[in-house]
Amino acid sequence: MNKKISLFTLAAALVAVPVLAAPGADGNAVQTRADAQARATQMFAKMDANKDGKLDATDRAAQRAERQAKRFASLDADGNGSISKAEWDKHGADRAAKRAERGEKRAEAGEAGEGKRHHGMRGGHGKRSGHHGMMMGKADTDGDKAISQAEFQTAALARFDAADANKDGQVTAEDRQAQRGAWRAKRGAAPAAPANQ
Repeated sequence: MNKKISLFTLAAALVAVPVLAAPGADGNAVQTRADAQARATQMFAKMDANKDGKLDATDRAAQRAERQAKRFASLDADGNGSISKAEWDKHGADRAAKRAERGEKRAEAGEAGEGKRHHGMRGGHGKRSGHHGMMMGKADTDGDKAISQAEFQTAALARFDAADANKDGQVTAEDRQAQRGAWRAKRGAAPAAPANQ
């Protein structure tokens, strides 16, 4: 069960990335199906840590170890292989300063923005995880608890096709907006209560 969840966590968010992230930094840029396919190929290569042609728990463990090593290196300012109290305290002070800066920016943007973020942190995260878990269960079409490059491509292109509202082979800013609206409506819709017999 844990390995299955790890596999889902490994690729869940990144399967959606090739579809919804437009090329470059401009979120209004048009993305073609070929762009989505190329992005999926690139993301798969990046995620396949051991280069065995599949995404599985081994890749997830390698990515976790890499993140931990980077985190340790960022804390170990003098590079001596250990984290001193001074390094730890500096890290804590830096994090506190960044949090304060983000809080100031949210305050400048207004209280509505802060409330939205708060909701996303608590309510949205769990929902997204469940959705991505189902999505990755669908991506693993052969049920081997690993996602091949072909399965990854198929899932990414299926998401592209779902985002292409007018089926013209391109995902535009309007398509992205329509898809976000559909997701919000779906999340807001309460499931029907079962009828008592």
